[in-house]
Amino acid sequence: MSTRNLSCVFQPKSVALVGASDRSGSVGEILIRNLVSAGFAGPIMPVNPAHKTIHGLATATDVAHLPITPDLAVIATPPPTVPGIIADLGHIGCKAAVIITAGFGEGSDQAGVDLRQRVLDAARPHLLRIVGPNCLGVMTPNHKLNATFAHLPAPAGDLAFVAQSGAIIASMLDWAVARGIGFSHVVSLGDMTDVDFGDMLDYLAGDAATKAILLYIEGVTAARKFMSAARIAARMKPVLVVKSGRRPEGAKVATSHTGALAGVDAVYDAAFRRAGILRVFELDELFDAAATLALCGPLEGERLAILTNGGGLAVMATDTLMEMGGTLAPLAPETIAALDRVLPRTWSRGNPVDIIGDATPRRYGDALATLLEDRAVDAVLALNAPTALASSADAARAVAAVAAKNGRKVLTSWVGESTAAEARQIFAAARMPTYPTPNEAVRGFMHLVRYRTNQALLSQLPAAVAADFTPDRPRAAGIIAHALAENRPWLSGSESKEILAAYAVPVVRTQTATTPDAVEAAARAFDTPCAVKILSPDIPHKTDVGGVVLNLADPQAAKAAAAAMLDRVRRIRPDAKLAGFTVEPMVERQGAYELLLGMTDDSQFGPVMLFGQGGIAAEIIGDRALALAPLNLALARSLMERTKIFRQLRGFRNQPSAALDAIALTLVKLSQLIIDCPEIAEFDINPLLAGVDRIIALDARIRVKPAKGDPAARFAIRPYPTALVEAVTLESGETCLLRPMRPEDASAIEVFFRRLSSEDVRLRFFAPLTQLSPTLLARLTQLDYEREMALLLSSAGAPESAPDIYGVVRLSADPNNENAEFAITVRSDLKGHGIGRLLMKHLITYARSRMLRVLQGDVLRENRMMLELCRELGFAAKSLPEDADIMRVTLPLAQV
Repeated sequence: MSTRNLSCVFQPKSVALVGASDRSGSVGEILIRNLVSAGFAGPIMPVNPAHKTIHGLATATDVAHLPITPDLAVIATPPPTVPGIIADLGHIGCKAAVIITAGFGEGSDQAGVDLRQRVLDAARPHLLRIVGPNCLGVMTPNHKLNATFAHLPAPAGDLAFVAQSGAIIASMLDWAVARGIGFSHVVSLGDMTDVDFGDMLDYLAGDAATKAILLYIEGVTAARKFMSAARIAARMKPVLVVKSGRRPEGAKVATSHTGALAGVDAVYDAAFRRAGILRVFELDELFDAAATLALCGPLEGERLAILTNGGGLAVMATDTLMEMGGTLAPLAPETIAALDRVLPRTWSRGNPVDIIGDATPRRYGDALATLLEDRAVDAVLALNAPTALASSADAARAVAAVAAKNGRKVLTSWVGESTAAEARQIFAAARMPTYPTPNEAVRGFMHLVRYRTNQALLSQLPAAVAADFTPDRPRAAGIIAHALAENRPWLSGSESKEILAAYAVPVVRTQTATTPDAVEAAARAFDTPCAVKILSPDIPHKTDVGGVVLNLADPQAAKAAAAAMLDRVRRIRPDAKLAGFTVEPMVERQGAYELLLGMTDDSQFGPVMLFGQGGIAAEIIGDRALALAPLNLALARSLMERTKIFRQLRGFRNQPSAALDAIALTLVKLSQLIIDCPEIAEFDINPLLAGVDRIIALDARIRVKPAKGDPAARFAIRPYPTALVEAVTLESGETCLLRPMRPEDASAIEVFFRRLSSEDVRLRFFAPLTQLSPTLLARLTQLDYEREMALLLSSAGAPESAPDIYGVVRLSADPNNENAEFAITVRSDLKGHGIGRLLMKHLITYARSRMLRVLQGDVLRENRMMLELCRELGFAAKSLPEDADIMRVTLPLAQV
């Protein structure tokens, strides 16, 4: 489930309180008091067999004797009674319940777990939604609903706050109410037996009264639903999160570098980033960031100019900016010249712009106006220290006046208390973000930067990958099947590299040898010095036992090294099964970098890709970044850019750039590998040697386990559905390719759009578009295959990286995956060739395969050709009451 019946939770017309009480200070008494005092307009119906009235309200003895069926029931009775109450509520037609009671499996108590399952079993036949159990309750202040036992009501506003913990909700209310922060929703999810964060994101994304969504997360259930809902919500309004549990007491022992480096919190961080969510780390920061985003809106870039009347403030701000990875804007020569004309000769002549302690309001205004004219400045932070030489309040008025005339972003920090109070009121009235200290102001700017970065991932338009990457899937699958048949979880190094080679990842040539004499023979095949490594399924890190010797000059040296290695390893690891040795030629390393590429299978979010600095000290250095699979080139490049080693890879001083495109493409290939081979549970390439013009994998390890169920089910983001790719034949006899759309198709969609007539564009978009904006283009091509599909028909002869598109049909399902809307576009010069019919038939087949119930679309009444096609396909047509020019066509998708 997702949003079904959640309106009964947050906008009920009537509420029943089961377990209401008149005993002062009890949960049942506080609940009834809060419900009544909030001013809820509908009936409030207490239920308690021991009372006829509670709080002046007629009280039913049980659910069956309620005068009307409530939209929402709030339950605060002992745990054993709750399943029966839920069943009774379902029988009378109630659609939602908030279970305040605890005792449903917290701490893994089996009796409680069983009780929780009985609650779900009682609710499911009636589609009755459950918030909780073990929660504080819910508030919707705009609806005058307070179904909580909180000590304070939430003022009405436009922020939604959702948390699992009732204690966090109560603490937040105490803090926020004192600061005048208002809410559209306050929701305590408790144990999330039914309604979870994914459901709330889906609901709040469509709620017009909510301008931003704030989450306090301890853990996520149903990761795929969460990611789908979060990506949709984050495209519509800011979503911010505090995730607790960043420092777990203990981490499980990992047998790979990737497992050791991919901590649980880091995976959550990767998930939030991929979803376009801004993560912060404290509750006050959560609300500060929401305010900053509301007041500033999106940045155009990430370069900050600092304007100050005090050098010390500027130093503090600059230090914080650098520590947080920010960027000082370089001032253009024209800007410096313009500042020279309006500032004293003693100004700093650079960024930060120090306009000296006697700065007048006019000096502030002139300097700010000049900075805002510099196109290399994306935002300005104006700082002020109080002095006896000039009025801080007047300076604030000057800054606010200039900012009001310019659309650029201006943040402020007037330091102090009594002197700064009037200035802060001025900025508040001008709807400008202001902060008590320079450090907090810089933190606010970096919230804008990180939000911009995460939003860019949602709308990135990756370049098309050239069609020279054709993996040898049967070869890789055969190696994995052989290992599983032998009950071996870890592949040998040579097997791992053979799988990489099957996916066009360059690997070092490797030979295996069972004895030192065989090592000598193998070394003779190389013209260069060689390396010898121990081969054992029981030794994951060979260097730990002296199982690697490099730069062996000749075959005799290789033999001697192998014999010594055998003795050494047997002494250190007498329990290990030794299968022999691998022999490899030494690879030229001058100017090359050792990288680590890997994957681990997270229990919540599935396959997670890792990139960072490699080598034997990879875990000690800890320079790595994570991203949820699957990846495309843009996502791979973003992953690389978040590491320190990337600064070296892109070149510095006289060092040329490494083969960045090849590294990014390798990450994409590895992403495809784990999609195609669901048996792969973990892998490392360490190191991947990256030089100026080539990359090569020197060592690799892959762990496998039998795959279960749908191979794509383990991914939090549904991978590209290759099963839907097929060749089809048009009525003309031409063979075409029908396949799902990819983000890389963006440029081809632009070409397709330009080949549509203005009339066809109007009929498709209901508006006279002349071009696709980058945002709209991203929205059309960035598909969540869990809820969306777009099938693209193209010429079979066109290259995959530049398809010649004939037509596109798409659907978008609701959060419940029951009803879907469709749209179709056929190239104007190809209409009348049966393309529309072919696309619609395939879309209908796909919709049925996803168990959707209804397919519908809106068609202009004048689009007779489309209406006739829909009629022939079984759609019913009906004009919209609000617009007679639009026909709603609907097809029930009964399974046949």
